[in-house]
Amino acid sequence: MAKDEQLRGSTNAVSPEIVTATSFHTHPDLVGFSANDLTLDAPHFYTRWSNPTVAALEEKLAQLECGEAGLCFASGMAAISALFLTLLRSGDHLILSEVCYAGVAELAHDILPKFGIAVSAVDTGDPTNVAAAVRPETRLIHIETPANPILKLTDIAAVAAIARSCGARLSVDSTIATPIATRPLSLGADFVVHSLSKYLCGHGDAIGGGIVGSSAAMAEMRKEALIHHGGCMSPFAAWLILRGIETLEARMAIHERNAGVVARFLESHLKVEKTYWPGLSSHPQHELAKRQMSNFSGMVTFSVGNGIELARRVADAARTFSYAVSLGKTKSLVFYIPSDDIASSSYKMYPDSTARYKDWIGDGAFRVSVGLENPVRLVDELSAFLDKS
Repeated sequence: MAKDEQLRGSTNAVSPEIVTATSFHTHPDLVGFSANDLTLDAPHFYTRWSNPTVAALEEKLAQLECGEAGLCFASGMAAISALFLTLLRSGDHLILSEVCYAGVAELAHDILPKFGIAVSAVDTGDPTNVAAAVRPETRLIHIETPANPILKLTDIAAVAAIARSCGARLSVDSTIATPIATRPLSLGADFVVHSLSKYLCGHGDAIGGGIVGSSAAMAEMRKEALIHHGGCMSPFAAWLILRGIETLEARMAIHERNAGVVARFLESHLKVEKTYWPGLSSHPQHELAKRQMSNFSGMVTFSVGNGIELARRVADAARTFSYAVSLGKTKSLVFYIPSDDIASSSYKMYPDSTARYKDWIGDGAFRVSVGLENPVRLVDELSAFLDKS
């Protein structure tokens, strides 16, 4: 019986119930006091180990990604930290997308080297760069596609082949794509990671992270990282994210439609220098997007000549948009990210990498998370701000 069905069993509720208990009645023949005694078929014992509501979400994630098992954490960063610190040891080597979520980049550049883990950040948009970065001690390749914030893509199948050839494992952060667009495991990845706070939740009211992979790998990660690092998910957050997943496919269709309207408007505006959305034929990797994504998602990135002035106007006067971080909510968000700042602080880029980043997006990127509002209102508000610049 599926875990979400088990949750409905006691009351016949249509939706999963929230089980907020921290401890569960059990038997000495079924569990031991130490997490080291945990087995795959162990019953719920303590919510930091497992919980019925969280388990229902883990099963749902595995189903969405066509994977064997899922594992949920308190945040997307908790999930990434669990992945890196379970798979990597002192002397190992990680290859990382040079452009990815800033928190992941900071973890890789600032924290992992303290544990003796070497990190190479490369432009994974070209798989030959990945192949060139491989070392005998390479154990993990981690890519993000589309990459936050500039929406550069990575060919998952091509990088998976490189990982297999060198005995490394491949993890894919597919937060922006969602399982509606891309299923990395089917393209050869070993793990797929999501910030569940974004599109899968969809309402901006819960933080969580998830990983899907083999049953054996998830069991190892539960025992080593979830239980001992302590980043367990709140059952209430799991319930909110389960609620969001019920409308994921419908929401992503609207996000994609609205993003297309906004992207085409921005692309045609004389004051906009660069516009990126995987669904635009002008996107340099549009053909890859068509092969790899069945939905182009709701993220649009653009640049203008004096970005900070436009950012101030939007922050002061926006009504339909909110000037705010994060993405994937029903409400549209916009945020300005200066290129020099993120290149030096989060990405620790060398001059050639910084030049490549700025060649793609200019002096700063406006990251737009296009929501579910009437797209005419979104375009009208953007137009008003741009026309005053």
